[in-house]
Amino acid sequence: MFLTISTTGTHERPATDLGFLLHKHPEKAQTFSTSHGTAHVLYPEASAERCTAALLLEVDPVALVRRGKGKGRGGAPDSALAQYVNDRPYAASSLLAVALAKVFKSALHGSCAALPERAAAPLPLRIEIPALPARGGGAELVSRLFGPLGWASVEAEPVVLDPEFPEWGDSRYVRLVLEGELRLADALNQLYVLLPVLDDAKHYWVAPDEVDKLLRAGDGWLADHPEQKLITSRYLSRRWGLTREATERLELVRLAEADDLDVEDVDNAVDETTDTEERPVPLAEQRRDAILGALRAADASRVLDLGCGQGQLVQALLKDVRFTDIVGVDVSARALSVAARRLRLERMGERQAGRVTLLQGSLTYTDKRLAGYDAAVLSEVVEHLDLPRLPALEYAVFGSARPRTVVVTTPNVEYNVRWESLPAGHVRHGDHRFEWTREEFRQWAEAVAGRYGYGVAHAPVGPDDPEVGPPTQMAVFTRTDETPKEDAA
Repeated sequence: MFLTISTTGTHERPATDLGFLLHKHPEKAQTFSTSHGTAHVLYPEASAERCTAALLLEVDPVALVRRGKGKGRGGAPDSALAQYVNDRPYAASSLLAVALAKVFKSALHGSCAALPERAAAPLPLRIEIPALPARGGGAELVSRLFGPLGWASVEAEPVVLDPEFPEWGDSRYVRLVLEGELRLADALNQLYVLLPVLDDAKHYWVAPDEVDKLLRAGDGWLADHPEQKLITSRYLSRRWGLTREATERLELVRLAEADDLDVEDVDNAVDETTDTEERPVPLAEQRRDAILGALRAADASRVLDLGCGQGQLVQALLKDVRFTDIVGVDVSARALSVAARRLRLERMGERQAGRVTLLQGSLTYTDKRLAGYDAAVLSEVVEHLDLPRLPALEYAVFGSARPRTVVVTTPNVEYNVRWESLPAGHVRHGDHRFEWTREEFRQWAEAVAGRYGYGVAHAPVGPDDPEVGPPTQMAVFTRTDETPKEDAA
């Protein structure tokens, strides 16, 4: 059984960068031992314009039987002959998924020290699997599973039983071709989950830790997948207890993410489904990019994400090696738990894990753990506090922690008239205690800067409407002296 992964490029950004992302050199053919056979990685083509990596798995049916894996669906022993004569060497299955995870482990994690920007960015990908079982649904099931995952094209062509006897009809196998622009890590994790789901069989013992594997690989797409129940049940071999645990944990993730969903994110989600030709960049992504730009301009390396929520900004910071010490702080233990799973802290390498810390704490109280950092970020945080509590936050951040740079973003209430889904007079999120106009935000920022010895610069985030301004407003505070005026007095 085998699959191929292809990408295209230019002389400036050559397609052979795929070798760096997969951690496999295009000029070498490499071999890896697995518990059920031998995996080979080779490159049929490798040029600046186009590069293809192939994973070939040679299954050893004898080793499969000796290791107790020669069982049929549901754990029932196959007939003596069927243990040795079957489709395992030819059709993609859970065995290929296991080989994928072993051979391309770093690529599945999205880590690439040599080219971190390429690993974090979508690539033009073409993935082909010549023989993929599709039990209980055929090509239509394949489309239902891969269709919602961002691929521009999902081609599942049924394989006929015998070309010389077309009247025999189609087999239960399809030739799968996926094309689109996705992060390589996302594509590999989708395959890791969906190959055994389509085969509807696990060829190894399904232990409780399979739930953790499923949630790690399904991070960012499984919780909202329309076929989540089918995927979860099949991946866990219909073990009811494990399926229930996975479903409950996925629901927790979905609810936690919904807690921080602003009206602009809802509108962006609608735009993404209705305008596939030119998909707009979500405002949340534009906000993170603006924050990262401000931090880079400030030459910050040790950063606090205050009110980190589910860790989206922390995740973005980790992708840039210049940020060497990243601390996420939130008052919600549930949000921190979701952030830890999003970041996959339990499976990080020691060096990467040493760059990030998650802390539970309230931002309205001073905390000695937060002192001494280059920069702090308050992204969409201040509007969640009651106005009488703002002075406490101001002192805790600007007066006590005193980072060299503080980046604050908050909604611009004037822009709310541009959100069609927002009723007049309503704030963007049910937990917002207030939303400022541009002038109100500017007055607050300048007053805080004056009290605590900072200078402040303002920047728009998102489209800057000539009448109502941008959807998000950002202030970048830079410390100008060592002693706050309040303390000096």
